[in-house]
Amino acid sequence: MNKESKCNITQTISPYDWTHQARRKQRPPDGNWNTWVVLAGRGFGKTRTGAETIRMWVSQGKARRIALVGETEHETRQIMVEGPSGILAVHPPNEKLLYEPSKRQITWPNGAMAFCYSGDRPNQLRGPQFDTAWVDELAKFQEPSRFWEQLMFTLRLGSHPQTIVTTTPRPDPLIKELLQQKDTVVTRGTTFENQSNLSQRFLYSIKDMYQNTQLGRQELMAEVLDDDSRALWSTQLIANAKDAYSNTKLQSLVVAIDPAVTSHAHSDETGIIVAGRTPNRQAVVLEDLSGRSPPIQWARRAIEAYHRLGANRIVAEVNMGGDLVEQMLQSVDPHVHFKAVRATRDKALRAQPVVSLYEQGKVSHARSFPELEQQMLTYIPETSRSSPDRMDALVWALTDLMIENIPLSSEGSIWSF
Repeated sequence: MNKESKCNITQTISPYDWTHQARRKQRPPDGNWNTWVVLAGRGFGKTRTGAETIRMWVSQGKARRIALVGETEHETRQIMVEGPSGILAVHPPNEKLLYEPSKRQITWPNGAMAFCYSGDRPNQLRGPQFDTAWVDELAKFQEPSRFWEQLMFTLRLGSHPQTIVTTTPRPDPLIKELLQQKDTVVTRGTTFENQSNLSQRFLYSIKDMYQNTQLGRQELMAEVLDDDSRALWSTQLIANAKDAYSNTKLQSLVVAIDPAVTSHAHSDETGIIVAGRTPNRQAVVLEDLSGRSPPIQWARRAIEAYHRLGANRIVAEVNMGGDLVEQMLQSVDPHVHFKAVRATRDKALRAQPVVSLYEQGKVSHARSFPELEQQMLTYIPETSRSSPDRMDALVWALTDLMIENIPLSSEGSIWSF
């Protein structure tokens, strides 16, 4: 067959012909399994895999009553059902599905029905029964074990009920337990296995941001990481912070600096973190502007963010830099509002109240900050040798915004040039 013939065959493949489009890992495995876990990185094609498998099983008569469950009701509808890779999108128009959003229900021409549920409301599953379930992003659920227990009670129809779980991994006990069960089949995949269908700009960006980071191993390479129990933060705490972000009006905003005292090739970085506080006292980490640069450059960078975002003040540690921080900022802008703080306790003691804010769900991240998050995950009190300057700046920012009645410094002062 010549090249032109091959090209013509490729061009005639229907966009709804999953048989020819699916990669091997996107096809249901053989065998007598109960749960198929597709554990894969962002952009692998997990949603398409789940939706196409449901479509195939319905057409074969294997799936008659189906539970569709996302983390929230919104995500079940917007991703699993109505999304660009969801159930409605993978069916050609001539198959004429009846979708009734008010009833949270899909009906196929052959009588099969799917019902939409929310992972954050496991009690919805008390009563109904199914022969098939598709669960998306199980690792993100607030109480995955409680939800899973309720779901298992519903799978009592048919001769062999089966469940598909499509998720990016997180170090959750349920995920680890599922991977060890004898009746579970696991398919692992990375973001880069689907690179032919992803934006090259996206691929370049995520490689640049995530390469050689803990979160890159989890979010792109789909590794189930075991956090170091000695670290102050866990992968789950940081993931929860990113999931919790909403674009809310800020009441107060600060730029925090943990300055390096030298600026040669082997110097520490200067940590610069921008964070804000909402009217309901939630903290939002907005930007990480840290880097290795001469003092005048980091001062300009901090003040640019101060004016661009309308910050209330710049907060900076002055233990090492002393008057240098004040002099640099004053040389760039003599009118900036500045708060000098001096560390009187070790890093772990200063950071612990901020870690507690994360544990209480009071901090969100506006986007991923790979270098900052790497320091948060790998700094081990009394063991780590490298200076976690980004983490230190984060601690100063959130302490200033959120923690009251704690003496930050015996010499702290607020002034305006």
